[in-house]
Amino acid sequence: MSHSFPKLESVDSIVESLATAGYICNEQIATVVYLAAALEKPILVEGPPGVGKTELAKSCAQVTGAPLVRLQCYEGLDESKAIYEWKYGKQLLYTQLLKTQLSEVMEGAQGLRASVERLHSFDDVFFSKEFLEPRPLLQAIDAEGGVVLLVDEIDKADFEFESLLLEVLSDFQVSIPELGTLKGRSKPLVFLTSNDTRDLSDALKRRCLHLHIDFPTTELEGRIVRARVPQITEAMTDHLVTFVSKVREMDLKKLPSVSETIDWAKSLVLLHADSLDEELVKSSLNALLKYEEDLTSVVENLVDLLNTEKQAANA
Repeated sequence: MSHSFPKLESVDSIVESLATAGYICNEQIATVVYLAAALEKPILVEGPPGVGKTELAKSCAQVTGAPLVRLQCYEGLDESKAIYEWKYGKQLLYTQLLKTQLSEVMEGAQGLRASVERLHSFDDVFFSKEFLEPRPLLQAIDAEGGVVLLVDEIDKADFEFESLLLEVLSDFQVSIPELGTLKGRSKPLVFLTSNDTRDLSDALKRRCLHLHIDFPTTELEGRIVRARVPQITEAMTDHLVTFVSKVREMDLKKLPSVSETIDWAKSLVLLHADSLDEELVKSSLNALLKYEEDLTSVVENLVDLLNTEKQAANA
C-alpha cells in the first residue's frame, strides 16, 4: 500500500503550489499538510464556515493531480452511503436470468433441508465483489493510485458514523460481513472538515492531525482577494478587507466568510467601483451578508464603519 503526492514534499513547495491553484495559505496550514502527507495521517480541519477548509482539500487535489473523492456528511449517514452497499437490482436480475439453471443446481437434492443447503452453497456467488457498489470511503482506499479523500462537515453526521470511520482512518481497511476485511490498495490523503457545531469524539481526534483555520488577517485576506479577483485594484482591496474585518467585530448572526468577501469583491468589480462609499455599500452589501438583521445592523453603523476603515487605510 502506498501513495504519492508530488508537490507536497516540503512546506515551501506546498505554499507555492497552492498559490498557483489560487489558494493562499500561511506556513501553519502548509506545515500540517506536509506532515499529513509524510506521516500518512488524516487532517481534521476545524473552523467557522467559509474560511477555506473544503477549498484546501480541493486545491491539494488540484496541485497534486490526484482525484478528489468527496463524502458530504449529514444526519443519518450510514455505511450504505459512505462505505458500500450491495447491487440488489443486479442480484435480482441475475436470479431471474438464471432460473433456467435452477434444475441443474438442485439436481440430486432430496427434501427441503437438502434443497436449502444446496442453495446456501451458492450464497458467495451473489455476495462477491462483482455485486458490490463501493461508496466514497471504499472508493478512496481501493483506488489504484493515491486520491484525496474529503469527508466534508463531519460534525453534521451522527456520533455512530464516527465509529464507522475509525477503521478506515487508522488501518485504511473496511470490514464487510459477507466478504471479510478488504484492505486498501493505496493510502489517500484525508481531510475531515468541521464547522464546530458539535464536539467530535476523542477516538476520531486521536487518529488525525489537527488544524484550525480562523478568519484571516487583513493582510492575508487581501492576498486571497487579489488571487481570486485579479481585476480589483490594490487600493480597493485594502478598503474592502479592512471594512470586512471591522464588520466581523460586530455581534452578527453570521459573520461574513472569506468566500463572501470574494463574492463582494467580484460584485464591486462588476459595479466599476474604485472606492467604498455609503450608497455603494448599501446597494451591494447583500453579497457579503445573508441575514436581514445583520444587514440592518451594519447599515445602522455604516458611517462609523466607513470612517474607521478610512482611518485604517490611511494609517
